[in-house]
Amino acid sequence: MVMAMPRVSEAHLNARRDQILEAAWRCFARNGFPGTSMQDIFTESGLSAGAVYRYFPSKLELVKATTEHVSQIADDAFDSVVRSEPIPPPDTCVRLVVDALGRIDQLQEADLTGVALHMWSEALREPAIGAAVEAVGINVRRRWAEVATRWQAAGYIAGDADPDDVARLFYGIMAGYIIQKCVIGDATPDQYVAGLSALLPADFSR
Repeated sequence: MVMAMPRVSEAHLNARRDQILEAAWRCFARNGFPGTSMQDIFTESGLSAGAVYRYFPSKLELVKATTEHVSQIADDAFDSVVRSEPIPPPDTCVRLVVDALGRIDQLQEADLTGVALHMWSEALREPAIGAAVEAVGINVRRRWAEVATRWQAAGYIAGDADPDDVARLFYGIMAGYIIQKCVIGDATPDQYVAGLSALLPADFSR
């Protein structure tokens, strides 16, 4: 008589996938991508090579999953902003997005903003990683353009402004926060938003 193999629940599969991803993030945060081997990830996760390869056949697949995770967190933050009625002014929107970046680290054992910095660097060397990072950047700029269009309607920015130009600037503001947080270490959300608020007319800042 052939015994049926027990079915593995979806929750178990997702938990195992997250276990591997979080182990990879800890390794990437410590050693960067070139300095992390798949063996390092096996050891960090406490799983066999076969178990890891079942979910992620290569480091590149782990990178792609990481970019998708970060992109989803950013999308959730932008969804909240775009759905707001009325649309918050620029400094409040930046606060919401920066706070979302902070939650990335609070929910994980590794500093994912630091991992993002490694990914940007590696994107200059490895075309496949560059493509994954570029896709996230394009999506974030697209979301900022949505916000900029709402700002125009609310009178926060000039009616003849190009939302794509505004999006490029605010993507740079996000990236600048990550760089200062990780490299200099003294940038807080309060300081960052206060600096932007100081540049806005008093009735545009809340």
